[in-house]
Amino acid sequence: MLRFDPFRDIDRLTEQLIGAQAGTARAPRFMPMDLYRSGDHFVLNADLPGVDPESVDISVDNGTLTIKAERMDSVPGDVQWIASERFTGTYMRQLALGDGIDDQAISARYENGVLSVTLPVAEKAKPRKISVESTQDPIRIESATA
Repeated sequence: MLRFDPFRDIDRLTEQLIGAQAGTARAPRFMPMDLYRSGDHFVLNADLPGVDPESVDISVDNGTLTIKAERMDSVPGDVQWIASERFTGTYMRQLALGDGIDDQAISARYENGVLSVTLPVAEKAKPRKISVESTQDPIRIESATA
């Protein structure tokens, strides 16, 4: 399972109140993502348009999934900018994983600017049926028909 990070919302609120931004005019502020459960695994889809797949680094350390990616600027440095709205630089996102994720079986693929990470649920966290045994002899009840 995934754990909730209560400080993330506090950090976001603080940034809004004091006007601080996590990124600059050309550096990324965040990596937008969707996360959902489908059967026995979670799927994380993160938007990383224009990112070279070779720059994507995904790691798991001490129950934390870290995704880093870098989008390089392809424009020479000696230009006169008219408009500059596309972010360049390093993106990073971290998620706390619970004990219910099989971190040895996490897989990822990058296609059309979207990074998809599959997080399988560990066998120990999957629901299972428990059989009930009895040491008593079964009692047979017969009905009388009149």
